[in-house]
Amino acid sequence: MHGTYHGTQIMKRGIAFSLVNLHVSLMAHALFAIGFLLTCQAVAVAQTADSATDSDTFANSTASAVVFMYHRFGEDRLPSTNIRIDQFESHIAELSSGGYHVLPLPEILSALREGRGLPDRTVGITIDDGFRSVYTQAFPRLQEAGFPFTVFIATDGIDSGNKNLMSWDQVRELAAQGVTIGAHTASHLHMVDSTTSKNRDDIARSNARFHEELGYTPRLFAYPYGESGLEAAAMAEAAGYEAAFGQHSGVVYPGSDFFNLPRFALNEKYGTPERFRRVADALPLPVTDLLPADMVLNTDLPAVGFTVDEGIRHLNRLACFPSTGPQAMVEHLGGRRIEVRFVNPLPQGRSRLNCTLPGPEERWRWLGMMFYRLPPAAGE
Repeated sequence: MHGTYHGTQIMKRGIAFSLVNLHVSLMAHALFAIGFLLTCQAVAVAQTADSATDSDTFANSTASAVVFMYHRFGEDRLPSTNIRIDQFESHIAELSSGGYHVLPLPEILSALREGRGLPDRTVGITIDDGFRSVYTQAFPRLQEAGFPFTVFIATDGIDSGNKNLMSWDQVRELAAQGVTIGAHTASHLHMVDSTTSKNRDDIARSNARFHEELGYTPRLFAYPYGESGLEAAAMAEAAGYEAAFGQHSGVVYPGSDFFNLPRFALNEKYGTPERFRRVADALPLPVTDLLPADMVLNTDLPAVGFTVDEGIRHLNRLACFPSTGPQAMVEHLGGRRIEVRFVNPLPQGRSRLNCTLPGPEERWRWLGMMFYRLPPAAGE
């Protein structure tokens, strides 16, 4: 669909998986993992990298972008998915300071696919679900700042007339003003807990509603709750989307899996100006031969491994943190191959792993993964 890379991805995404009905909190594990890493500022001082020896390919972030994810704005009763208005305004002020380049998400992805450079500190802004505060709070502030953004919308919620969500008239107004509208399924279902036919029907219903209300089908997709695996990714690509986003931390770069792209989640607890600057400054940790190939797991101790690209130095400073349990063990197998071993078994449902490495100019390289562990089969 998009050249050799995506042809290979389609071939890999035929794996069926067992189904479960275990739901966990939307943001808790993601934000715990991100927050845990960002408490390690003292380590950053001790591990300052030698920028002169780091790879020029990624040292200045000329082929990468940080993508942020928000949900609600000024809805203080829901702090786990909300950003306070004063925090959001501090983010806008930081992005307006002259050190960043906020670009439309389709433009970022097109540049990465086509091998075109991006300005250093390129940033993309995304918002999930389509809450009414997107229209009343985020939209006017982002519009005044001149910042493009993308909203991923679950269509059943808009159809419901829920007063906490936007209306189709408001969605159309955003689109008319240049906001990118992305798909987020119809019912905001847990795709890894649903049957193949239900997932396909849900995506088809979402696409049909967008076509009826907007006159077109979105080209970008975000997995509800960030949950995906090979089968979910294959369905997203088969549905005609050009890229799909999760909710694991990391930086988008040309070698990313375009149907499992990372985003940094923001909420009240992890929306401080200091944290925002640190994450906005992030660089990719480019890897190949990433294992496991499928993030939907049948084991509580998965084999995690990857090969770090040539030119990335100081691999002895690499550290990996799961969302639950102690810091993982990092083993160097020779050359540039890394294996990560968990100390504690992963829980059922969602969990995450973040690996970071000090980069040039006191910036951090990030590689994140989200796993979904299935329950044991009957009789095990």
